[in-house]
Amino acid sequence: MRLVVFSDTHGNFTAAREIIERNPEVYTFIFLGDGESDIDKLRIIYPEKLILNVAGNCDFSSFTPYSDIYNAGKIKVFFTHGHRFGVKYGTEELVAKAKEVGASVALFGHTHERFYSYIDGIHLLNPGSAACPRDGRHPSYAFVDITPNGIMCSHVEL
Repeated sequence: MRLVVFSDTHGNFTAAREIIERNPEVYTFIFLGDGESDIDKLRIIYPEKLILNVAGNCDFSSFTPYSDIYNAGKIKVFFTHGHRFGVKYGTEELVAKAKEVGASVALFGHTHERFYSYIDGIHLLNPGSAACPRDGRHPSYAFVDITPNGIMCSHVEL
């Protein structure tokens, strides 16, 4: 099973749509906040896709939760924008929450910087920003591939 993860479009609907268009075979997309209006439009255009999302710190007046859990078969995926877990200063709170909920994967955005690490049995992944990266790299998104042999996470440039 492949999950496509993206974040921080900040109104760049073209970038959000390109991610869906590049991955026609994928059913599940997870958006990590800051661009919720882009996701609302995607759901109208692609009703056959499962597009999950959480609210980011710039998704003002949102009723969407700041974190959620997706069960990908036997693998539990915790996802959040990250601002409520202090991800700009470290991943300790995020790892603790992932362990608390029994997740094998923890996804976060907010920093606009690509990140991957495997800490205490948790795959930590930030796809970077699909529209305005802050790490000197191109805009990006990520794959989470869940296979019988394990979990693999990778970044993809837009």
